[in-house]
Amino acid sequence: MTKSSDSGPALKNSTSARDWVKVLANYREPNQLRSSFELGVTAVPFFLLWALAWWSLSISYWLAFAISIGNAAFLLRLFTIQHDCGHGAFFKNRHVSDWVGRALGVLTLTPYDVWRRTHSIHHSGAGNLARRGMGDIHTATVAEYKDMSTRQRLMYRLYRHPVTLFVLGPSYLFLLQNRLPFGLMNSMRYWISAMGTNIVIVLALGIILYFGGLMPVLLIFLPSTLLAATAGVWLFYVQHQFEETFWETDENWQLHDAALHGSSHYVMPKILQWFSANIGIHHVHHLYSRIPFYRLTQVLRDHSELAESNRLTISESIASARLHLWDENSKRLLSFREAQLVMAKA
Repeated sequence: MTKSSDSGPALKNSTSARDWVKVLANYREPNQLRSSFELGVTAVPFFLLWALAWWSLSISYWLAFAISIGNAAFLLRLFTIQHDCGHGAFFKNRHVSDWVGRALGVLTLTPYDVWRRTHSIHHSGAGNLARRGMGDIHTATVAEYKDMSTRQRLMYRLYRHPVTLFVLGPSYLFLLQNRLPFGLMNSMRYWISAMGTNIVIVLALGIILYFGGLMPVLLIFLPSTLLAATAGVWLFYVQHQFEETFWETDENWQLHDAALHGSSHYVMPKILQWFSANIGIHHVHHLYSRIPFYRLTQVLRDHSELAESNRLTISESIASARLHLWDENSKRLLSFREAQLVMAKA
């Protein structure tokens, strides 16, 4: 993985990172018709496949299950559209964006206003070692790990294990944690967001149970939801958890450097790029989050330096799942084994 190409020396210093913001501002305006189109070509197939899967229950449970698995891709794309709404990047009218986001939050089991706030905290402090803990995947430093007790090390290893992060974690996050406004419990606004979303979800599930019984929930709702959740968590993980990512102490941290160098450019096949709504172009998104997802590819076409920066392939991303500790000396994310060698030499 490379941080910058030979043709892009402007990516190598903090001043240039701030300068990129001025360039990217030219891409921020959403196109109302394009946004409506992208929403339509995602939401309509999602509901049609839901209906087809329900109808298929009378033919074969396996067929209904297979259709719901495929529908997870459209649900993932709806979440990324909700993500753009949260940044005010999808419609020019912020109220329209917010209410579309709230409606999509029912489908994605994510209270929109709660998520928007925690995600904003993530954007404002990504890569800052002093601001870990909300809207991110916890990453300890080698020094912190060295000072942990045996029990603390075991708990951290369990937390960072792929089964926890990508199997148990998504189910817990979307089915349980999202039901309460964790981290924002003192604000009535976020309680209203969480409880309002919960009420609509319960009503929708009640209607499904009344007309279809338990099978639509077990074979359509849960498979598509959990698979989309797993894919979403994986994408969020690889966007910031790679070997040469960016972490700094508070006094050395700089917002634009962290955005540009601490976010990956996840290179995927076109079909996966479409279903993930270009979220893999994450370094550009973090540097200027108001750019609609459908304009991110235009940024890369216009600026080869950004197209070549922070590239992460699928095989490289799989390998990055073994990296768990940030070494402040080498400025690299290390595996537990590598960290043990570093600690032994210290």
